[in-house]
Amino acid sequence: MRSIKNSLCFGAILMLLACARGDHLGRPPSLTPTRNASEHTAMLNPGLPLAAEATRVVDQASLWRGGRRSLLGDRRALRRGDILTVRIEIDEEAQISNSTSRSRSGSESLGIPQLFGIPQRVDRKLPDGATMSNAVSLDSSSQSDGDGSVRRKEELTLRVAATVTDVLPNGVLAIEGSQEVRVNFELRELLVSGYVRPEDISRQNEITYDKIAAARISYGGRGQISDMQQPRYGQQILDMVLPF
Repeated sequence: MRSIKNSLCFGAILMLLACARGDHLGRPPSLTPTRNASEHTAMLNPGLPLAAEATRVVDQASLWRGGRRSLLGDRRALRRGDILTVRIEIDEEAQISNSTSRSRSGSESLGIPQLFGIPQRVDRKLPDGATMSNAVSLDSSSQSDGDGSVRRKEELTLRVAATVTDVLPNGVLAIEGSQEVRVNFELRELLVSGYVRPEDISRQNEITYDKIAAARISYGGRGQISDMQQPRYGQQILDMVLPF
């Protein structure tokens, strides 16, 4: 009975592990639904306007009327639900080289010529020339060398539309953006989130990634090719458990 329970538990674990890959088993991976997402919710509830816009007929007929929808109006993202473009241009290179060398040597000698007369008594039973006068002698030496280097180069150029999901009390905008592209049986996804200041948004309603506080940028994918590049779940578990 116990073996049957263990088999059922093991089978259930295998089924849970296979659920992630079962989505694209024999078919392309499914796109993430956009309805009821944080961006969709922000667009449905934009919040209160920052200032009341003029609605008089004279203002509507004038080319110089105020408001965001006018000819010279500011159309940058300012409210919850507005959309702006995030430009991600990462071109970084780092190189670190370390070298360490250490050497140590030591010598110690301990003699016990008179220890309650024990060495003298032992010397009588030892062969000629042997003595217990220097009973303990220690020598030690150690040497270690270390050399390491790190070289990294990253280059990434992407553009993604993000939505203002919240306006904080200090005026900072919380943004979130996602983009998914499916090519054959491989899905590439780009996720971006963080906090931006309205004054950092350009007149083209764009902002660079280096002006996003607490930026979280993820670029990856899922599909048949990504599955083949990853080790199996059993191998990953063994890598965590085995100490050697």
